[in-house]
Amino acid sequence: MATRFRGFLPVVVDVETGGFDSQRHALLEIAAVPIEMDDNGLLFPGQTASAHVVPAEGLDIDPKSLEITGIILDHPFRLAKAEKDALDHIFAPVRAAVKKYGCQRAILVGHNAHFDLGFINAAVNRVGHKRNPFHPFSVFDTVTMAGIAYGQTVLARAATAAGLGWDAEEAHSAVYDTEQTAKLFCKIANAWPRP
Repeated sequence: MATRFRGFLPVVVDVETGGFDSQRHALLEIAAVPIEMDDNGLLFPGQTASAHVVPAEGLDIDPKSLEITGIILDHPFRLAKAEKDALDHIFAPVRAAVKKYGCQRAILVGHNAHFDLGFINAAVNRVGHKRNPFHPFSVFDTVTMAGIAYGQTVLARAATAAGLGWDAEEAHSAVYDTEQTAKLFCKIANAWPRP
């Protein structure tokens, strides 16, 4: 794995948020799936880690965002964690996977990946987290990959074109979107000629 991606471990991430501005809107949910590799060099999604997040004080939440995600902030089963605790919960298995594969650091894979990375970096800065496992600006973006592979840039359409299917009822949950994006990334990367 370390040689395949120049010392970086791909980790698929999706966030659900209170809007589009990582400095102004709250992080509400995060999920991450480290990418694994089998003995034949084929990639596959690892185990999902996820957390609901208590909105950080002073940040905005656009009600339209909650309509899209279906997140009910005060739902008793949401079991949301403070931002730092949520990051620790997500980062621990990411660090373990980085170590397992002898990589130097994780690289975020996402569908519109800079959006997700922006929210992670903003949360890391807010809580003063010292051990962010992700590269601070480099990403693998499945929008570009799916556009090249399937002529589709919308996640639902790209997943369908890749033969992965899409459940609109499950969409816009960080876990579902991350797992579908991980399958999409692996399918495209595994089809690419390997050095």
